[in-house]
Amino acid sequence: MSDRRHPHGATGPGPRARSGAVGRRRPRTGTEPVTAQSALGLRRLLSAVFLPLFLAGAAYFGVWAADAGPGDSPGRGGLVVLAVVCLAFALLAVSDLLVVTRRLRRERAGTVPH
Repeated sequence: MSDRRHPHGATGPGPRARSGAVGRRRPRTGTEPVTAQSALGLRRLLSAVFLPLFLAGAAYFGVWAADAGPGDSPGRGGLVVLAVVCLAFALLAVSDLLVVTRRLRRERAGTVPH
């Protein structure tokens, strides 16, 4: 006899211990494997690596914009835009770190919202 089982197990879909990339609000209905892992660790790593890089970029472009003269190329406006973009990405990385940390802490505690 084959050891093939129903994709949701013998009792049907049940709560998962992992929240996944976007969180689990309903029972699993997709075709992903039952043993699928969430990408929260990778998200945390990427946010932790790029946060200081974006902060350094924002500081670098900000200082460069402050020292730029009227005829310099690139101009002050472009450098300010680059500094603001870097700062926005740094804020995005901080917020992602907070979300991922909260989800990982919730998973380790064993509480998953339904």
